[in-house]
Amino acid sequence: MPTTDSAPTDARIRPEQPDDPTIWEVDDALWARIAPLVVNDKPRKKPGRPRRDDRVLVNGLIWLARTGAQWAALPARYGPKSTLHARFQEWVARGVFPQLWAVLLEAYDDQLGLDWQWQAADGCLVKAPLGKRGLSARRKRRGATRPTAASAAPSGTC
Repeated sequence: MPTTDSAPTDARIRPEQPDDPTIWEVDDALWARIAPLVVNDKPRKKPGRPRRDDRVLVNGLIWLARTGAQWAALPARYGPKSTLHARFQEWVARGVFPQLWAVLLEAYDDQLGLDWQWQAADGCLVKAPLGKRGLSARRKRRGATRPTAASAAPSGTC
């Protein structure tokens, strides 16, 4: 029989078993393991603003991967999308992501254990828009209609 009281019980709010832990942001323990991989200690070639915190940018990449959003939808708390994209390109060029993946798998294995007989990675592919305004910006305009000369044939009117 359903309860008449409008306040939900704990059983309806939370499931009995919690889901697997989901990484949305890097905690202190994990950051201690991955910081040496992503931090760039080379001296800068040009003066300017100080380098943005790598941990915030890693959190931004996790947000992008988890949500499947485009770079333009990146929340401001992760910094400018151009900075994040530039750092992403830097890490790709340095080969950081295969090493990062190995550390994350090791951390997950330490925490919950992995079945090393079977692994899979999930991804999402989406169609990218064409330009800033989409397809309409790419269409070519038709040229002017050619002028027509008078026809010698009789018209269809009486």
